[in-house]
Amino acid sequence: MKLLSLYLVCTLAAWLAIAGSAAATAHIPQDGRQVVERLPGRADPVQRELLQLRAELSTNPTDLARAAALARRYIEQARIDGDPRYLGYAQAALAPWWKQAAPPDEALVLRATLRQSTHQFTLALQDLDTVVARDSDNVQAWLTRATVLLVTGDYAAARTSCLRLVSRAPKLVVDTCLANITSVNGEARASYARLKAALAAAPATQTAIKSWVETLLAEMAERAGLDAEAQAYYRKALKEDKPDSYLLGAWCDFLLDRGRAAEVVALLKDRTRIDALLLRYALALKALGSPAAAAQTAVLKSRFEAAMLRGDTVHQREQARFELALRGDAGSAVKLAMLNWAVQKEPADLRILVETAVASGDKAAAKLASDWIARTRIEERAIAPLLPQLRSRL
Repeated sequence: MKLLSLYLVCTLAAWLAIAGSAAATAHIPQDGRQVVERLPGRADPVQRELLQLRAELSTNPTDLARAAALARRYIEQARIDGDPRYLGYAQAALAPWWKQAAPPDEALVLRATLRQSTHQFTLALQDLDTVVARDSDNVQAWLTRATVLLVTGDYAAARTSCLRLVSRAPKLVVDTCLANITSVNGEARASYARLKAALAAAPATQTAIKSWVETLLAEMAERAGLDAEAQAYYRKALKEDKPDSYLLGAWCDFLLDRGRAAEVVALLKDRTRIDALLLRYALALKALGSPAAAAQTAVLKSRFEAAMLRGDTVHQREQARFELALRGDAGSAVKLAMLNWAVQKEPADLRILVETAVASGDKAAAKLASDWIARTRIEERAIAPLLPQLRSRL
Protein backbone atom coordinates (compact mmCIF):
# COMPACT_ATOMS: atom_id res chain seq x y z
CA MET A 1 0.00 0.00 0.00
CA LYS A 2 1.15 3.53 -0.64
CA LEU A 3 2.32 5.28 2.49
CA LEU A 4 2.50 9.05 2.20
CA SER A 5 2.35 11.68 4.90
CA LEU A 6 0.40 14.90 4.77
CA TYR A 7 3.33 17.01 3.68
CA LEU A 8 4.80 14.55 1.19
CA VAL A 9 7.36 13.09 3.58
CA CYS A 10 7.37 9.61 2.07
CA THR A 11 8.26 6.04 2.96
CA LEU A 12 11.20 5.41 0.58
CA ALA A 13 14.36 3.36 0.49
CA ALA A 14 16.97 5.72 1.91
CA TRP A 15 20.41 6.47 0.65
CA LEU A 16 22.45 4.70 3.37
CA ALA A 17 20.98 1.34 2.40
CA ILE A 18 20.56 1.68 -1.31
CA ALA A 19 22.85 4.47 -2.44
CA GLY A 20 24.12 3.34 -5.78
CA SER A 21 21.50 0.61 -6.16
CA ALA A 22 20.50 2.09 -9.46
CA ALA A 23 23.83 0.85 -10.79
CA ALA A 24 24.88 -1.32 -7.91
CA THR A 25 27.95 -2.80 -9.47
CA ALA A 26 30.78 -0.99 -11.12
CA HIS A 27 30.19 -0.93 -14.85
CA ILE A 28 33.08 -0.30 -17.20
CA PRO A 29 31.85 0.65 -20.68
CA GLN A 30 33.52 -1.15 -23.55
CA ASP A 31 33.32 2.02 -25.62
CA GLY A 32 34.27 5.44 -24.32
CA ARG A 33 31.39 6.93 -26.30
CA GLN A 34 28.81 4.83 -24.47
CA VAL A 35 26.33 6.86 -22.39
CA VAL A 36 26.15 5.35 -18.89
CA GLU A 37 23.61 7.72 -17.37
CA ARG A 38 22.09 11.08 -18.21
CA LEU A 39 22.15 13.42 -15.23
CA PRO A 40 19.88 16.46 -14.96
CA GLY A 41 21.70 19.61 -16.00
CA ARG A 42 21.78 22.90 -14.19
CA ALA A 43 19.28 24.26 -16.68
CA ASP A 44 16.69 21.82 -15.33
CA PRO A 45 14.14 23.82 -13.26
CA VAL A 46 14.27 21.31 -10.39
CA GLN A 47 18.06 21.45 -10.24
CA ARG A 48 17.99 25.24 -10.33
CA GLU A 49 15.55 25.26 -7.42
CA LEU A 50 17.66 22.83 -5.39
CA LEU A 51 20.82 24.76 -6.19
CA GLN A 52 19.20 27.95 -4.92
CA LEU A 53 18.03 26.26 -1.70
CA ARG A 54 21.51 24.83 -1.14
CA ALA A 55 23.10 28.22 -1.69
CA GLU A 56 20.75 29.81 0.82
CA LEU A 57 21.53 27.14 3.40
CA SER A 58 25.28 27.42 2.84
CA THR A 59 25.21 30.97 4.20
CA ASN A 60 24.13 29.54 7.56
CA PRO A 61 24.14 25.70 7.77
CA THR A 62 22.54 25.80 11.23
CA ASP A 63 19.43 27.62 10.03
CA LEU A 64 16.88 24.90 10.77
CA ALA A 65 14.08 26.47 8.77
CA ARG A 66 16.19 26.50 5.61
CA ALA A 67 17.68 23.07 6.28
CA ALA A 68 14.24 21.54 6.84
CA ALA A 69 12.87 23.17 3.68
CA LEU A 70 15.75 21.76 1.65
CA ALA A 71 15.45 18.32 3.25
CA ARG A 72 11.72 18.17 2.51
CA ARG A 73 12.32 19.22 -1.06
CA TYR A 74 14.92 16.48 -1.48
CA ILE A 75 12.53 13.91 -0.02
CA GLU A 76 9.82 15.03 -2.39
CA GLN A 77 12.17 14.76 -5.37
CA ALA A 78 13.20 11.28 -4.24
CA ARG A 79 9.51 10.35 -4.22
CA ILE A 80 9.06 11.61 -7.74
CA ASP A 81 12.27 10.29 -9.30
CA GLY A 82 12.78 7.17 -7.20
CA ASP A 83 16.40 8.28 -6.78
CA PRO A 84 17.70 7.42 -3.29
CA ARG A 85 20.58 9.84 -3.61
CA TYR A 86 18.19 12.67 -2.81
CA LEU A 87 17.60 11.06 0.59
CA GLY A 88 21.33 11.25 1.22
CA TYR A 89 21.27 14.92 0.36
CA ALA A 90 18.36 15.36 2.78
CA GLN A 91 20.34 13.80 5.59
CA ALA A 92 23.32 15.99 4.75
CA ALA A 93 21.11 19.06 5.06
CA LEU A 94 20.18 17.90 8.57
CA ALA A 95 23.77 17.11 9.58
CA PRO A 96 23.98 19.67 12.46
CA TRP A 97 21.07 17.92 14.19
CA TRP A 98 21.46 14.34 13.02
CA LYS A 99 23.40 12.97 16.00
CA GLN A 100 21.75 15.09 18.66
CA ALA A 101 19.83 13.15 21.31
CA ALA A 102 16.89 15.55 21.26
CA PRO A 103 17.02 18.00 18.38
CA PRO A 104 14.12 20.36 17.61
CA ASP A 105 10.84 18.73 16.61
CA GLU A 106 11.12 19.63 12.93
CA ALA A 107 14.51 17.94 12.66
CA LEU A 108 13.28 14.94 14.65
CA VAL A 109 10.33 14.28 12.35
CA LEU A 110 12.55 14.48 9.28
CA ARG A 111 15.15 12.25 10.90
CA ALA A 112 12.43 9.73 11.75
CA THR A 113 11.23 9.78 8.16
CA LEU A 114 14.70 9.07 6.84
CA ARG A 115 15.25 6.36 9.45
CA GLN A 116 12.01 4.60 8.58
CA SER A 117 13.12 4.54 4.97
CA THR A 118 16.09 2.38 5.98
CA HIS A 119 13.79 0.16 8.07
CA GLN A 120 15.20 1.56 11.29
CA PHE A 121 11.68 1.50 12.64
CA THR A 122 12.56 1.36 16.33
CA LEU A 123 14.75 4.45 16.08
CA ALA A 124 12.13 6.22 13.99
CA LEU A 125 9.45 5.53 16.61
CA GLN A 126 11.74 6.79 19.37
CA ASP A 127 12.14 10.08 17.52
CA LEU A 128 8.41 10.36 16.88
CA ASP A 129 7.50 9.50 20.48
CA THR A 130 9.80 12.28 21.64
CA VAL A 131 8.03 14.73 19.33
CA VAL A 132 4.46 13.86 20.33
CA ALA A 133 5.41 13.89 24.01
CA ARG A 134 6.58 17.48 23.58
CA ASP A 135 3.89 18.55 21.09
CA SER A 136 0.71 16.51 20.99
CA ASP A 137 -0.61 18.65 18.13
CA ASN A 138 2.17 17.69 15.70
CA VAL A 139 0.17 16.31 12.77
CA GLN A 140 3.22 15.21 10.80
CA ALA A 141 4.58 13.19 13.73
CA TRP A 142 1.28 11.39 14.37
CA LEU A 143 0.81 10.54 10.70
CA THR A 144 4.38 9.33 10.27
CA ARG A 145 4.03 7.32 13.48
CA ALA A 146 0.87 5.69 12.14
CA THR A 147 2.74 4.82 8.95
CA VAL A 148 5.61 3.13 10.80
CA LEU A 149 3.26 1.17 13.05
CA LEU A 150 1.15 0.05 10.09
CA VAL A 151 4.20 -1.19 8.18
CA THR A 152 5.40 -3.14 11.21
CA GLY A 153 1.96 -4.66 11.80
CA ASP A 154 0.97 -2.97 15.06
CA TYR A 155 -2.54 -2.08 13.92
CA ALA A 156 -3.92 -1.10 17.32
CA ALA A 157 -1.17 1.42 17.94
CA ALA A 158 -1.39 2.69 14.37
CA ARG A 159 -5.13 3.30 14.82
CA THR A 160 -4.45 5.23 18.01
CA SER A 161 -2.04 7.49 16.13
CA CYS A 162 -4.61 8.04 13.37
CA LEU A 163 -7.25 9.01 15.93
CA ARG A 164 -4.89 11.65 17.33
CA LEU A 165 -5.26 13.38 13.97
CA VAL A 166 -8.97 14.02 14.55
CA SER A 167 -9.55 17.80 14.71
CA ARG A 168 -5.86 18.30 13.92
CA ALA A 169 -5.78 17.25 10.25
CA PRO A 170 -8.24 17.44 7.34
CA LYS A 171 -11.01 14.86 7.58
CA LEU A 172 -9.87 13.14 4.38
CA VAL A 173 -6.42 12.59 5.87
CA VAL A 174 -7.92 11.09 9.03
CA ASP A 175 -10.28 8.88 7.05
CA THR A 176 -7.45 7.69 4.81
CA CYS A 177 -5.18 6.96 7.75
CA LEU A 178 -7.87 4.79 9.38
CA ALA A 179 -8.98 3.08 6.17
CA ASN A 180 -5.38 2.14 5.45
CA ILE A 181 -5.44 0.05 8.63
CA THR A 182 -8.92 -1.43 8.58
CA SER A 183 -8.57 -2.46 4.94
CA VAL A 184 -5.96 -5.05 5.95
CA ASN A 185 -7.62 -5.96 9.23
CA GLY A 186 -10.81 -7.73 8.20
CA GLU A 187 -12.74 -4.83 6.67
CA ALA A 188 -11.51 -4.67 3.11
CA ARG A 189 -14.70 -3.82 1.25
CA ALA A 190 -16.17 -1.68 4.00
CA SER A 191 -12.95 0.32 4.26
CA TYR A 192 -12.90 0.78 0.51
CA ALA A 193 -16.49 2.02 0.48
CA ARG A 194 -15.87 4.45 3.35
CA LEU A 195 -12.73 5.91 1.78
CA LYS A 196 -14.39 6.16 -1.63
CA ALA A 197 -17.22 8.15 -0.04
CA ALA A 198 -14.77 10.29 1.92
CA LEU A 199 -12.89 11.23 -1.23
CA ALA A 200 -16.12 12.09 -3.05
CA ALA A 201 -17.26 14.29 -0.15
CA ALA A 202 -13.92 16.03 0.39
CA PRO A 203 -13.42 19.61 -0.72
CA ALA A 204 -10.85 20.45 -3.36
CA THR A 205 -7.51 19.28 -2.02
CA GLN A 206 -3.86 19.21 -2.94
CA THR A 207 -3.06 17.08 -5.97
CA ALA A 208 -0.54 15.00 -4.04
CA ILE A 209 -3.07 14.09 -1.35
CA LYS A 210 -5.65 13.16 -3.97
CA SER A 211 -3.12 10.98 -5.79
CA TRP A 212 -2.24 9.30 -2.48
CA VAL A 213 -5.89 8.49 -1.73
CA GLU A 214 -6.57 7.27 -5.26
CA THR A 215 -3.57 4.94 -5.12
CA LEU A 216 -4.78 3.48 -1.84
CA LEU A 217 -8.27 3.04 -3.27
CA ALA A 218 -6.79 1.25 -6.28
CA GLU A 219 -4.88 -1.14 -4.02
CA MET A 220 -7.93 -1.76 -1.82
CA ALA A 221 -10.12 -2.47 -4.83
CA GLU A 222 -7.47 -4.78 -6.25
CA ARG A 223 -7.21 -6.77 -3.03
CA ALA A 224 -10.99 -7.04 -2.90
CA GLY A 225 -11.16 -8.33 -6.48
CA LEU A 226 -12.79 -5.20 -7.94
CA ASP A 227 -10.59 -5.06 -11.01
CA ALA A 228 -12.47 -2.46 -13.02
CA GLU A 229 -12.57 -0.04 -10.10
CA ALA A 230 -8.92 -0.71 -9.26
CA GLN A 231 -7.87 0.06 -12.80
CA ALA A 232 -9.91 3.25 -12.84
CA TYR A 233 -8.29 4.52 -9.67
CA TYR A 234 -4.81 3.57 -10.83
CA ARG A 235 -5.36 5.54 -14.03
CA LYS A 236 -6.67 8.52 -12.09
CA ALA A 237 -3.66 8.52 -9.78
CA LEU A 238 -1.30 8.25 -12.73
CA LYS A 239 -2.89 11.34 -14.27
CA GLU A 240 -2.93 13.45 -11.09
CA ASP A 241 0.78 14.11 -10.92
CA LYS A 242 4.08 12.84 -12.26
CA PRO A 243 3.86 9.20 -11.07
CA ASP A 244 6.44 8.08 -8.56
CA SER A 245 8.22 4.72 -8.63
CA TYR A 246 5.86 3.25 -6.04
CA LEU A 247 2.75 4.00 -8.09
CA LEU A 248 4.41 2.76 -11.27
CA GLY A 249 5.41 -0.46 -9.53
CA ALA A 250 1.92 -1.06 -8.13
CA TRP A 251 0.33 -0.43 -11.51
CA CYS A 252 2.78 -2.77 -13.22
CA ASP A 253 2.06 -5.50 -10.67
CA PHE A 254 -1.63 -5.10 -11.45
CA LEU A 255 -0.88 -5.51 -15.14
CA LEU A 256 1.44 -8.47 -14.64
CA ASP A 257 -1.13 -10.31 -12.54
CA ARG A 258 -3.60 -9.94 -15.39
CA GLY A 259 -1.36 -11.12 -18.20
CA ARG A 260 -0.69 -7.65 -19.59
CA ALA A 261 3.10 -7.89 -19.67
CA ALA A 262 3.43 -6.07 -22.99
CA GLU A 263 2.05 -2.93 -21.37
CA VAL A 264 4.63 -3.22 -18.59
CA VAL A 265 7.49 -3.50 -21.08
CA ALA A 266 6.29 -0.41 -22.92
CA LEU A 267 5.95 1.55 -19.70
CA LEU A 268 9.24 0.58 -18.06
CA LYS A 269 11.70 0.16 -20.92
CA ASP A 270 13.28 3.54 -20.14
CA ARG A 271 12.84 3.38 -16.34
CA THR A 272 15.10 0.50 -15.34
CA ARG A 273 17.55 2.59 -13.33
CA ILE A 274 15.42 1.85 -10.25
CA ASP A 275 15.76 -1.77 -9.06
CA ALA A 276 12.08 -2.24 -8.22
CA LEU A 277 11.07 -1.19 -11.72
CA LEU A 278 13.83 -3.24 -13.35
CA LEU A 279 12.45 -6.27 -11.50
CA ARG A 280 9.02 -5.76 -13.00
CA TYR A 281 10.51 -5.10 -16.42
CA ALA A 282 12.42 -8.39 -16.26
CA LEU A 283 9.29 -10.23 -15.08
CA ALA A 284 7.35 -8.80 -18.01
CA LEU A 285 10.05 -9.80 -20.49
CA LYS A 286 10.06 -13.32 -19.09
CA ALA A 287 6.27 -13.51 -19.31
CA LEU A 288 6.51 -12.56 -22.97
CA GLY A 289 9.22 -15.13 -23.62
CA SER A 290 11.66 -12.43 -24.66
CA PRO A 291 15.35 -13.41 -24.93
CA ALA A 292 16.15 -10.03 -23.33
CA ALA A 293 14.85 -11.36 -20.00
CA ALA A 294 18.11 -13.22 -19.32
CA ALA A 295 20.22 -10.09 -19.65
CA GLN A 296 17.96 -8.08 -17.35
CA THR A 297 17.94 -10.92 -14.82
CA ALA A 298 21.74 -10.87 -14.83
CA VAL A 299 21.75 -7.13 -14.17
CA LEU A 300 19.38 -7.59 -11.25
CA LYS A 301 21.49 -10.40 -9.86
CA SER A 302 24.57 -8.18 -9.83
CA ARG A 303 22.66 -5.38 -8.13
CA PHE A 304 21.32 -7.61 -5.39
CA GLU A 305 24.75 -9.14 -4.82
CA ALA A 306 26.25 -5.68 -4.47
CA ALA A 307 23.51 -4.72 -2.02
CA MET A 308 24.30 -7.75 0.11
CA LEU A 309 27.97 -6.80 0.17
CA ARG A 310 26.97 -3.35 1.44
CA GLY A 311 24.84 -4.91 4.16
CA ASP A 312 21.69 -3.53 2.53
CA THR A 313 18.59 -5.45 3.69
CA VAL A 314 15.96 -2.95 2.55
CA HIS A 315 15.13 -4.80 -0.66
CA GLN A 316 14.66 -8.32 0.71
CA ARG A 317 11.05 -8.45 -0.50
CA GLU A 318 12.10 -7.64 -4.06
CA GLN A 319 15.06 -10.00 -3.84
CA ALA A 320 12.81 -12.83 -2.65
CA ARG A 321 10.54 -12.21 -5.61
CA PHE A 322 13.56 -12.16 -7.90
CA GLU A 323 14.85 -15.49 -6.56
CA LEU A 324 11.46 -17.16 -6.85
CA ALA A 325 10.09 -15.79 -10.13
CA LEU A 326 13.24 -15.17 -12.17
CA ARG A 327 15.77 -17.67 -10.84
CA GLY A 328 13.44 -20.42 -9.65
CA ASP A 329 15.27 -20.78 -6.34
CA ALA A 330 12.44 -21.29 -3.85
CA GLY A 331 14.84 -22.16 -1.01
CA SER A 332 16.71 -18.86 -1.20
CA ALA A 333 13.48 -17.00 -1.83
CA VAL A 334 11.73 -18.24 1.30
CA LYS A 335 14.72 -17.36 3.50
CA LEU A 336 14.68 -13.82 2.18
CA ALA A 337 10.90 -13.58 2.54
CA MET A 338 11.13 -14.65 6.19
CA LEU A 339 13.91 -12.15 6.92
CA ASN A 340 11.81 -9.46 5.30
CA TRP A 341 8.72 -10.51 7.27
CA ALA A 342 10.60 -10.04 10.52
CA VAL A 343 10.92 -6.35 9.64
CA GLN A 344 7.76 -5.35 7.74
CA LYS A 345 4.30 -6.76 7.26
CA GLU A 346 2.51 -5.07 4.38
CA PRO A 347 0.22 -7.04 2.02
CA ALA A 348 3.05 -7.39 -0.52
CA ASP A 349 5.27 -8.84 2.20
CA LEU A 350 2.58 -11.36 3.10
CA ARG A 351 2.10 -12.30 -0.53
CA ILE A 352 5.75 -13.15 -1.15
CA LEU A 353 5.86 -15.02 2.16
CA VAL A 354 2.87 -17.14 1.10
CA GLU A 355 4.22 -17.72 -2.41
CA THR A 356 7.66 -18.79 -1.20
CA ALA A 357 6.22 -20.96 1.57
CA VAL A 358 4.07 -22.82 -0.93
CA ALA A 359 6.86 -23.14 -3.50
CA SER A 360 9.48 -24.31 -0.99
CA GLY A 361 7.31 -26.32 1.38
CA ASP A 362 8.87 -24.46 4.32
CA LYS A 363 6.71 -25.19 7.37
CA ALA A 364 7.98 -22.26 9.44
CA ALA A 365 7.15 -19.79 6.69
CA ALA A 366 3.75 -21.39 6.16
CA LYS A 367 2.98 -21.06 9.87
CA LEU A 368 4.06 -17.40 9.94
CA ALA A 369 1.77 -16.61 7.04
CA SER A 370 -1.17 -18.70 8.28
CA ASP A 371 -1.01 -17.23 11.77
CA TRP A 372 -0.97 -13.68 10.39
CA ILE A 373 -3.92 -14.33 8.08
CA ALA A 374 -5.93 -15.79 10.96
CA ARG A 375 -4.98 -12.99 13.32
CA THR A 376 -5.66 -10.06 11.00
CA ARG A 377 -8.43 -11.57 8.84
CA ILE A 378 -6.78 -9.89 5.88
CA GLU A 379 -8.59 -10.26 2.57
CA GLU A 380 -6.19 -10.53 -0.36
CA ARG A 381 -7.40 -11.99 -3.61
CA ALA A 382 -3.87 -12.59 -4.89
CA ILE A 383 -3.13 -15.15 -2.18
CA ALA A 384 -6.58 -16.72 -1.87
CA PRO A 385 -5.91 -19.48 -4.48
CA LEU A 386 -2.75 -20.45 -2.59
CA LEU A 387 -4.34 -20.89 0.84
CA PRO A 388 -5.22 -24.62 0.46
CA GLN A 389 -1.62 -25.34 -0.52
CA LEU A 390 -0.36 -23.16 2.32
CA ARG A 391 -2.40 -25.13 4.85
CA SER A 392 -1.05 -28.38 3.43
CA ARG A 393 2.49 -27.21 4.27
CA LEU A 394 1.67 -26.92 7.98
